[in-house]
Amino acid sequence: MPRPLWTGAISFGLVTIPIKVVSATENHSISFHQYHREDMGRIRTRKVCELDGEVLSQEEIGKGYEVAKDRTVPVTDEELDRMPLPTAKAIEIVAFVEADSIDPVRISDSYYLAVDGQVAAKPYALLRKALERSDKVAVAKFAWHNRERLGLLRVREDAIVLHSMRWPDEIRSPESLAPRETELDEDEIERAVQLTDSMALDDISGFRDRYREALEELLAARSEGKALPAAAGAEEEEPGKVMDLMAALNASVKEARQTRGEDATVHEMTPGRPRARKKAAPAGKKTAGKRTSAKKAASGKTAAARKQPARKTAAKKRTAS
Repeated sequence: MPRPLWTGAISFGLVTIPIKVVSATENHSISFHQYHREDMGRIRTRKVCELDGEVLSQEEIGKGYEVAKDRTVPVTDEELDRMPLPTAKAIEIVAFVEADSIDPVRISDSYYLAVDGQVAAKPYALLRKALERSDKVAVAKFAWHNRERLGLLRVREDAIVLHSMRWPDEIRSPESLAPRETELDEDEIERAVQLTDSMALDDISGFRDRYREALEELLAARSEGKALPAAAGAEEEEPGKVMDLMAALNASVKEARQTRGEDATVHEMTPGRPRARKKAAPAGKKTAGKRTSAKKAASGKTAAARKQPARKTAAKKRTAS
């Protein structure tokens, strides 16, 4: 099990569940050091006092809050630990809500909650079953890194997961970023929906970090003195080029279907104005139109019958001659 980041308890009404908090994710990013190009010496960041210029160790550095210019109030870790905060060592469940009611923008880091001792096994399993059967998630408060936070508890397989959440006033409004009203053709919307259907997946566990893989190949080649991997050619769009939206949608649907091994035949759709429905003719006019058509058909048949004997006579004359 990974090293616990925090220990405490889940407060579930009058039920207390001792738990340990461990990170639910791992960071596989490749990090770089800064170095001096001339002699390959490492570049390090040092914490220097601006008054005497001395380099300080972490033990010599304290916390402080600037209440005014040139006036800072020092605050010690002991003072922060003694604050009368009920969630200082507890994840206090305050409500149960539908999972769909939580805006994903508010969700931040994720952690697994592990039982801390055998005594916590039964109440832990009880909370997990309650979340599963109610089909809800729990909203909780907890204190971490000198601030109270909002959290979300849900079940993942056999474990309870804690997602730290942002407070409502920490979410910016997207109103100023929304595009202006624009006209969309029904054919374009229909093709876009077809594209979402063509790209639909039930499982996304197969995705890989291709940038990290390429970076590992590059670093391996550099360390072994081998030739660097060839760069993959990519077509770049010309800046400012106007995109044919329908053509792009048609091509995207075709490519998505080919990728999934489906029939790649795509009936090209071109945007156009919505067709106006034909007005139904009144019943009287419809009958009159049928009669007129019938008369025309009858007169046409009579004229053809009259021309038939004349054609036969002309043919006989040509044969006799």
